Amino acid sequence: MITRSIYIGNPAYLKLKDEQMYILDPSTKDLKGKVPVEDLGVLMLDHFQITISHQLIQKMMGNNVVVISCDAHHLPHGIMLPMYGHTEHSDRVKDQLEASEPLKKQLWKQTVECKIENQKEVLRRLGNYYGPMVEYQRNVKSGDITNMEGIAAQHYWKHLISLDFLRARFGDSPNQFFNFGYSVLRSIVARAIIETGLLPVLGIFHKNKYNPYCLADDLMEPFRPFIDLLVMQWLEKWPETEELDKEFKAHILKVATVDVGIDGKTRPLLIAVKITAFSLYKCYTGEKRLISYPELL
Repeated sequence: MITRSIYIGNPAYLKLKDEQMYILDPSTKDLKGKVPVEDLGVLMLDHFQITISHQLIQKMMGNNVVVISCDAHHLPHGIMLPMYGHTEHSDRVKDQLEASEPLKKQLWKQTVECKIENQKEVLRRLGNYYGPMVEYQRNVKSGDITNMEGIAAQHYWKHLISLDFLRARFGDSPNQFFNFGYSVLRSIVARAIIETGLLPVLGIFHKNKYNPYCLADDLMEPFRPFIDLLVMQWLEKWPETEELDKEFKAHILKVATVDVGIDGKTRPLLIAVKITAFSLYKCYTGEKRLISYPELL
């Protein structure tokens, strides 16, 4: 089922009624809108005067809705997810914990190859120079021991933005647009991991004792170019802007319903992420050898 991504940037009171999320004006209690909870995939809360009932929170957790809370700078600050989202949670975690290092190195190789392929496709679609990306993708080794991901990234960002652009979390504009998009994407991927019954903290490559979403950071890599393409479309339309306004955030939330190619079929990205997470679990059990990753259509 295709779910909806909802952004709320004004004062609001959110409650559950008739299995739906009711959006009310906090002063007048007038109904501003309503959405069936089962249709929700992502809910972004971007105002300090938003109140949400605990009953609604519980209903959303039961439906694996990703709730993203934004801070004073209107950037994603935290996400709310259920503790577990699958009936076989303990068995699946056991398979995840027992995954061998050689297997994880092969899975990371596949991840980097797909990421570079999608980056190459973004450059090609924008009419930018992508030639070396073909060779970088071809030379990815098990565990990416030669860091083709980093080498490809240097070429990618120089030719996506400009030769002097430095991609950084706290870098100059337009870094803020990409950072916002990646935060949303990370939340979507974390949702799929929980729903599959895996631990988001246990990655196949990323390892950081301060990071509770290492696996999400792994699996989101081939999906990043979908955010990049949305950001570039925005910058082409509004080249002078540096503000993360409501219109931009609504634009980025479209990523959940963008069509992607996966396993020879066309699926919305939100569904494709679930397919990716489930295929990873099948790799842990030995039923599959390849992770199902997306391709740009």
